[in-house]
Amino acid sequence: MTRKTVIVVIILLLLVGSGGYSWWRFMHHPDELASLTFHGNIDIREANLGFRVAGRVREVLKEEGDSVQAGDVLARLDAEPFQHAVDLACAQMESLAARLEELKNGNRPEEIAHAEATYTEQVAAVQRAQLIADRYRKLSTEQAISEQEYDNARADLDIAIGRRNAALANRDLMKAGFRREQILQAEANWQAARATLANAETQLADTEIIAPEAGVVLTRAVEPGVIVQAGTTALTLSLNSPVWARAYVTEPQLGEVYPGRKVLVFTDSRKEPYHGQIGDVSPRAEFTPKTVETKELRTSLVYRFRVVVSDADTGLRQGMPITVRLLDREQP
Repeated sequence: MTRKTVIVVIILLLLVGSGGYSWWRFMHHPDELASLTFHGNIDIREANLGFRVAGRVREVLKEEGDSVQAGDVLARLDAEPFQHAVDLACAQMESLAARLEELKNGNRPEEIAHAEATYTEQVAAVQRAQLIADRYRKLSTEQAISEQEYDNARADLDIAIGRRNAALANRDLMKAGFRREQILQAEANWQAARATLANAETQLADTEIIAPEAGVVLTRAVEPGVIVQAGTTALTLSLNSPVWARAYVTEPQLGEVYPGRKVLVFTDSRKEPYHGQIGDVSPRAEFTPKTVETKELRTSLVYRFRVVVSDADTGLRQGMPITVRLLDREQP
């Protein structure tokens, strides 16, 4: 092999090695070779879950690290006091509903018939008292009886007339039924009782913590037997979706970063990149200097943008550093 051939072989080996090294650096450190690369962190939403009512914890059904699905029961309070409140509110509502129905239906036919009979009786009493008074008036004229006896007969007639009028008014009242204002008041009382029952049922339902979405339990802050106040965090849930990446772009590159643009997301723990697209770009610069006067200072401003990762898996963790590389505009 001639010296010239050796030199050519060496050059080819150097080119192949350089290309292989460049490919390796691109897969593991793409930010060093690509111009439109940005740095940031993974941002996974977390939910601090607690009871909306105070009470004693009866059971906690999940441990830290457990996967949960939307709708799973995570923890329960002792529901007995809340069940009693529901039973009491239900009884009160039923009582007021019966009273409202009674007012709407009016008096019973038996009550109206009794009032009618009482009025008829009082009419007969007036007629009898009228006959006696007329007879005593004639006898008083003939001086067959004293004036006192005649006055007593007239008084008995007046009393009988008054009782008849009272019986007539009572009969008409029985037939007319209850006043509209009474019915409206009974309806308002029933509505209030129904609202009380609904509130009691809501509080009973709030004795359970339900997973709002699928995720993983990060922290378990309470144990059975503990008395908790309303709103106290009992468990912290890391939600599976969506997974975001927050990165930062300088002002000269801001025109290349816009919602909908496709990107690749690289991590140090995986060779293959994740895929995503830009969701939004912050309209406000961060880490702004106190005074911005020169062009050089203006171009050092940084804007935050968010990437929605479409193929996220458990390899992406909260706060993980990532590198975002923009795909070409023509590339899907």
